[in-house]
Amino acid sequence: MIIIPARMASTRFPNKILANIEGYPMVIATAKRVQSLDRVLIATDSQEVIDIAKDYGFEAVMTSEHHQSGTDRINEAASKCDIKDDEVIVNVQADEPFIEPEVVRSVIDRVKKAKQNNEDIMTASCYKVIDKSQASDPNHVKVITDINENAIYFSRSKIPYDRDTCEEYFGHLGIYGFTKKSLQEFCFLSPAPLENIEKLEQLRAIYHGKKIAMVRVQSKSFGIDTQEDLQKALDYFSKK
Repeated sequence: MIIIPARMASTRFPNKILANIEGYPMVIATAKRVQSLDRVLIATDSQEVIDIAKDYGFEAVMTSEHHQSGTDRINEAASKCDIKDDEVIVNVQADEPFIEPEVVRSVIDRVKKAKQNNEDIMTASCYKVIDKSQASDPNHVKVITDINENAIYFSRSKIPYDRDTCEEYFGHLGIYGFTKKSLQEFCFLSPAPLENIEKLEQLRAIYHGKKIAMVRVQSKSFGIDTQEDLQKALDYFSKK
């Protein structure tokens, strides 16, 4: 199951999930990008989004307006669904209307592989190679991994520190794959100090000693946080 958390409140870009993306509200454009992969459910705090989702033929469920993160929102949505504890649940952000389906598929496959091999991971996610300029942008979250492609740390700062010859950086894509059970476990963990400092909820798992399996992908997509991001995305992808 793919669950798209769709919160209306956004300080930098109010109501961004309804911004027009090639004729569709952003949240619907995102849902359409991934609908061939699995069942799609939109988890929101807005009746307007519920109605829009139904107009376009997508399932939607109302969730609390008090959630601190998208992960908490999808956990509530998942708890309302009649699915098994080992069901794969993927969090695809509503502000990723240009995400490539194969990127989401790679995360789904990584969770399935972990299940088959009884790997002790809490979640799976993905990253792509970015250049120094992108790495300097705090809106581009960076990740470093160990020899087994598990995340060591995520940061808005440029990591690793370039003392000499670092030529490439790993940009994190905010797509997460869980099982229903591991999603619940994540949401039961207490918030971590580093999570609050960096404003990156995935650091909660690392702080508590849990593994985040990472998959290297090819992607041109990026999250849309501002009006400028939206225009940049429309300009870029309209040329494709």
